[in-house]
Amino acid sequence: MYEERASRLEGAVVWPRTEDATAARTGAVRPVLPDGCMDLLWADGRLLVAGPDTHGYVPDVWRVRYVGVRFAPGTAPAFLGVPAYELRDRRVDLSDLWGAAEARRLTERIDEAADRAAGLEAVALHRAAAAGPPDPLLAEVVRRLDAGGTVAGAADAVGVGARQLHRRSLDAFGYGPKTLARVLRLQRALTLVRDGVPYAEAALGAGCADQAHLSREMRDLAGITLGTYVALANSDTAQPSGSRTSA
Repeated sequence: MYEERASRLEGAVVWPRTEDATAARTGAVRPVLPDGCMDLLWADGRLLVAGPDTHGYVPDVWRVRYVGVRFAPGTAPAFLGVPAYELRDRRVDLSDLWGAAEARRLTERIDEAADRAAGLEAVALHRAAAAGPPDPLLAEVVRRLDAGGTVAGAADAVGVGARQLHRRSLDAFGYGPKTLARVLRLQRALTLVRDGVPYAEAALGAGCADQAHLSREMRDLAGITLGTYVALANSDTAQPSGSRTSA
């Protein structure tokens, strides 16, 4: 079962999930799809960081209990203290970033919490307060791209050149603004598909040229077809596209 709620940390989402172990072993769980986000995860007593994905991610080892804090695009690097491109398409132990002693202390704190989701959120809030606010320029880039704007238009709007925007995007998102635009467009399309909009209409509504364009993006970014996505989304074991459970 998957649930999510808005976090007290601006732009973030808190989500607990209990995985069906049998379904996980038989592969009946949808892969995690790129969404522009990064997550701090507690997974069966292990603290992890899920970096930004550029393709569908299927864990090698399934865990049963998860709690996550999903950061809005571009906001996690300041919190974690590492540029996003270093974590692209990776899941790493928090100890690799914050040291073994600190990761062990935080793990024990969350393990003992009556509400692990609240415990993990408290860790995120405390660390974020020390890290300072995210870059407002990049937040505006995300807003414009998520609204279907072009990369050139976003660069002009925030007053930076293409090279500078690409460099800052690597640090914030893990990849360039063109990839971010593709990821956000795919997520817009999948939101429409989940709402029952026909594929062709969803493609156009999200900003794709046509249904064939959306199908290619699904293969390139998700590694599955739209039909497979819908089948898994309708199953009891499916997770929302942004849910980033991982080994």
